[in-house]
Amino acid sequence: MVSWWNRKRAAQLAAAWLASRNPRKDSVERLQLDDVSPELDVYLGQAAYLQLSLYETMGRAGASAPTLSGRLVTGVLATTALERHRTIVGEIERTGGDPAALMAPHREAIDLFLERTSGADWYESMLTGYVTAGILNDLFGSLLRSLPADVRGRLKNVFDAREEAAVVEELTARIEEEPQVGSRLAMWGRRLVGDTLLVARSALASHAREDQERLEPVWTELIAAHTRRMDALGLTA
Repeated sequence: MVSWWNRKRAAQLAAAWLASRNPRKDSVERLQLDDVSPELDVYLGQAAYLQLSLYETMGRAGASAPTLSGRLVTGVLATTALERHRTIVGEIERTGGDPAALMAPHREAIDLFLERTSGADWYESMLTGYVTAGILNDLFGSLLRSLPADVRGRLKNVFDAREEAAVVEELTARIEEEPQVGSRLAMWGRRLVGDTLLVARSALASHAREDQERLEPVWTELIAAHTRRMDALGLTA
C-alpha cells in the first residue's frame, strides 16, 4: 500500500484545508502551478484511471437509485466520466504511450480511495460522485495550465462541470422530500474531504507534497469551489 494513504494524514490535510477557508490576502492570487505539477505521463495516467474508476463506481451505484430519474442521473455521472477517460486515453495514444502501463501505478491508491468513499447507499454514492469528482476535476483542470500548449488545447474542456446541474437538481429534489437525508449528506460531504485531498496531494509533483506553504493556495482554491457545490445543494461544506 502506498505510504501516503492513512487516516491520520487525511485528518491533517482536512484540518489544513479548513484553515485555508479564511486565507490571507496575499495568498488569494491566481495559482502558479508550474512548480507543483507532475510529469505529463504521470498526470495523464492518474487522470485516465481516476475517470475509468469513477465510471465503474457510478455504473454500479445506479442499480440502487430510489427513483428512475435518480438512476438516469447516476448514468449521466458514469457516462461523463467515461467520456473524459476516453479523451485522456486518446491523448496518451497520440504520443505512442500505453494507457494501461501509465494507469497501472495509480491503480492501488485510487481503488482504495473509491472503496473508502463508496457510500452506504445511493444518496451517499451520488454525493461522492459529485464532491470527489468535482474537487479532483478542479485540480486536474488547474494543472492543465502547466502542460504543453498543444496538450492543454486538446484537453481544455475535459474537466468541465457538464454533469453537475443534473446532479444538483436530482439530489435537491430528494433532500426536499426527505429533509433528514440532507443532514446525513452534509456529514458525509465533510467525511469525503480528507480522503479526496490525499488523492489531490498525490497528483502533485513529489517534491511539493510536503510543502504546506506552497500548497495552501491550492487547497484554498479547491475549497472555494467545493463550498459553492455544497451551497448549490443547500448543504454546509
